[in-house]
Amino acid sequence: MAPLDSPHSKMAAGRPRPGAVERRRRPGCPCGGPGARGAGPCSPWWLRLRTLSGGRGDPHRPRESFAVCSVPPAMDRKQKQAEKARPCGLLKQTALNKIVGRFQLHQEALPHLPVPPLQQTLDRYLLALEPIISPEELSHTQQLVAEFRKPGGVGERLQKGLERRAKKTENWLSDWWLKTAYLEYRLPVVVHSSPGVVLPKQDFLDRQGQLRFAAKLIEGILDFKAMIDNETLPVEYMGGKPLCMNQYYQILSSCRIPGPKRDSIVNYAKGKKQSRHITVVHNFQFFELDVYHSDGSPLTADQLFIQLEKIWNTSLQTNKEPIGILTTNHRNSWAKAYNNLLKDKTNKESVRAIEKSICTVCLDAPMPRVSEDIYKSRVAAQMLHGGGSRLNSGNRWFDKTLQFIIAEDGSCGLVYEHAPSEGPPIVALLDHIVEFTKKPETGKSPTVHLPMPKKLRFNITPEIKNDIENAKQNLNIMVEDLDIKVMVFHQFGKGFPKSEKISPDAFIQLALQLAYYRMYGRACATYESASLRMFRLGRTDTIRSASVDSLKFVKSMDSPDKSDQEKADLLRKATQAHREYTDMAIRGNAIDRHLLGLKLQAIEDLVSIPELFMDTAYAVAMHFNLSTSQVPAKTDCVMCFGPVVPDGYGVCYNPMEEHINFAISAFNSCADTNAARMAHYLEKALLDMRILLQAAPKSKL
Repeated sequence: MAPLDSPHSKMAAGRPRPGAVERRRRPGCPCGGPGARGAGPCSPWWLRLRTLSGGRGDPHRPRESFAVCSVPPAMDRKQKQAEKARPCGLLKQTALNKIVGRFQLHQEALPHLPVPPLQQTLDRYLLALEPIISPEELSHTQQLVAEFRKPGGVGERLQKGLERRAKKTENWLSDWWLKTAYLEYRLPVVVHSSPGVVLPKQDFLDRQGQLRFAAKLIEGILDFKAMIDNETLPVEYMGGKPLCMNQYYQILSSCRIPGPKRDSIVNYAKGKKQSRHITVVHNFQFFELDVYHSDGSPLTADQLFIQLEKIWNTSLQTNKEPIGILTTNHRNSWAKAYNNLLKDKTNKESVRAIEKSICTVCLDAPMPRVSEDIYKSRVAAQMLHGGGSRLNSGNRWFDKTLQFIIAEDGSCGLVYEHAPSEGPPIVALLDHIVEFTKKPETGKSPTVHLPMPKKLRFNITPEIKNDIENAKQNLNIMVEDLDIKVMVFHQFGKGFPKSEKISPDAFIQLALQLAYYRMYGRACATYESASLRMFRLGRTDTIRSASVDSLKFVKSMDSPDKSDQEKADLLRKATQAHREYTDMAIRGNAIDRHLLGLKLQAIEDLVSIPELFMDTAYAVAMHFNLSTSQVPAKTDCVMCFGPVVPDGYGVCYNPMEEHINFAISAFNSCADTNAARMAHYLEKALLDMRILLQAAPKSKL
């Protein structure tokens, strides 16, 4: 098990989860539109509250959303015509050269991630500890901080080391973060790292309905891929400033590769031999499906449907050995099994075909029938882990960055491997695809001869069979342990807090604080992630939602000694404090990544770990009992993920105008946590806060 403060230990700082903060577009927004509502000169698809989510791969894993305007500034008519004229097929090398230059020009114009002032971070660290540790513990930590911050002391030396690193690199944090938060994380990616997304249920009349929807979905993926390949995907903006677009170029044609101590990521999106195929899985059998014609044009939905029917008819019997189940195992065990699997030439060719594919499409068997009230919760579990070895877990390759899931019963969604990207590119892709699937067909495609999709074969030795059996057992234990509840809160959506001039995200975060306090009688370290995409190669930092102000509010809420007006004032003050922390974080001035950087700098310098990082208070601060994420999408969907500590909750939410979608997870192995109970307390907190605000008129804080 990783040390308590490692970003990926179960007992560690929570892996980043989506957590989001809505921000209104400022007057300087280059599109000149009226606000983040999809109105005005911007197309609604490109302009909306978008999740800028935190990395789910590590103990710092929540997310956050902002009003994002994705319209390039001042594009004249000729430029627009040139954009439309760009080909949508596979890129030729000449086009690729232009694209690289254009993308690099944008990236190089972005500022570098700053190293925050040391004294500022230490002061804010002590402030963040106040609501979650005892006064005695805080007093001890104050002494350690005083020692650490002495002029000429260890803190100053490590700070100078970080500043030197920042001058020499594109982003002083990004490589460290990728390794510590994801690639060196050894627990299975299933449940512990990879988020799932539950999309609206489809009504398939028959098997052909499932395949036609899958064909249209694949066509939508290729349509989005063309915008990435041709760089017609508009640059996103936040507060009038362009955002790093690098993650959009990492999510397609990429895959995680297991290693004995550290994994790696391969990407086949660039270069002369770009990926031309996707992987389709049905009945635990993998197929390589070419999705481009020889001239580089993509297959149409009609043509894709024909190919999917061929795959279906070739795989009517379930494969006895679900090879994909190996990807669900502990990373060290999977790395060993992976090397063993690749000793055989046929196996190696099949694995490489999966790794090089643009994405994976999983044609699932129907879920077992359940009552309507738990249906969405079961779908969420299917998206996260596939339901176990007897259901659809073998119908996956969990190392693949993007896996789209379409079941016979109409349940559908996605699971993604988190290392290459946060939520925004995934949400943008999903929204685009869902809209694309609603478009009417433009007419019958011309009949052309299409080659039979290639079945990927595996030779199963007794040793590989044993690895599969072990992976099945371990996965089924995880499946049984995951407690997940999807709740649609119908009483109001983000419109209500907005009407009270309160950030919807801050309102929901405060409701989570109130629910947790009522359940456990204390505050806890809470993770919500702030996007650092304002900086080159920026990933995330942490918004600490448990604050001195939030604790004052939750303590007052059920106190008979406070008037409604006092409680409402404390509520507003706490939401304002949350917004201020968010603003600080997105400008690179939060504390978590800076503290992590100082610690990693000490390790790199081969000096002993400073006492500050061995302190109990630091372990408490990094033990995120609430790992939360706002992932707003245009689509009425919800993202879900597992908790980041054994006694914690994973909470993801998508605030729509009139309702809020929540997914809450916990572990059954912890007697103190219960997802349905948390959902109940959260619903009550939201309603009580609304009643309070309606009862108490606004007053100047």
